[in-house]
Amino acid sequence: MSSSIKSDHVRTEMSRSDFSRLSAFIHSEYGIKLPIAKKIMLESRLQKRLRTLGISKFGDYIDYVFSDEGMTAELVSMLDLVTTNKTDFFREPAHFEYLVDKVLPELMDRDGAGVTSSLRIWSAGCSSGEEPYTLTMVLSEFAEQHRRFEFTILATDLSTAVLDKGRTGVYEASKIEPVPLASRRKYLLRSKDSGKKLVRVVPGLRELVTFKRLNLLAERYSVDVAQHIVFFRNVIIYFDRETQEKVITRVCRHLRQGGYLFVGHSETLFGMDVPLEQVAPTIYRRL
Repeated sequence: MSSSIKSDHVRTEMSRSDFSRLSAFIHSEYGIKLPIAKKIMLESRLQKRLRTLGISKFGDYIDYVFSDEGMTAELVSMLDLVTTNKTDFFREPAHFEYLVDKVLPELMDRDGAGVTSSLRIWSAGCSSGEEPYTLTMVLSEFAEQHRRFEFTILATDLSTAVLDKGRTGVYEASKIEPVPLASRRKYLLRSKDSGKKLVRVVPGLRELVTFKRLNLLAERYSVDVAQHIVFFRNVIIYFDRETQEKVITRVCRHLRQGGYLFVGHSETLFGMDVPLEQVAPTIYRRL
């Protein structure tokens, strides 16, 4: 990076024009809406990057991100700070109950999913891994009741930072409050250092999850095999309506006919021209 833009000081305010340049790029390339009300949030999140790079102005930082060098060296770091990653273990628990009571028995009986071939679940927008690891716990419990039941989980997100956290499977102990006590004892390891209130997902579960970076606005997804189930929860709330329909359509290309799509409790696909039918609140089946 050119030394001409280095400085020990960071101008704390981003101009509206700089915000517009950056938010328009993020929306066009990644589908994420950033209204002007998010300007202060964006300033706050990016200031550390400006200090790290020695850049004094947001305009110079944006120029750098848009440069050939920046697209290679800085774009991913910028996106890691821009994306919102809110998740919890066993978030929206009714979904996991429906999965075990309805979806898994149906897919086993109809398609032999998990028996004649491995059940495949995709956690799209997986954030730091709490959702895919919740799925591994739920499915592992199900497998104990159904001999030879096998499954794999694909976990994708735009942010490399949260994917790295997911791969390590290490979480603050306060995060595991929603996990049933029996599952905590079976699937989570406490740090040997009593001063560190951390837990780690056991190796057997970590091995069942493949973490991969994926941009949902890409024309093609690196999802090689059609999935039986997709958890796509609390992701499209960050997209405008047109982008929502476009992304759902692309996700459906990787969902088997008769497979299931789960969305967040505040999301709806009502009125969208997508190959899905609703079977329960926030749960859809691929036509």
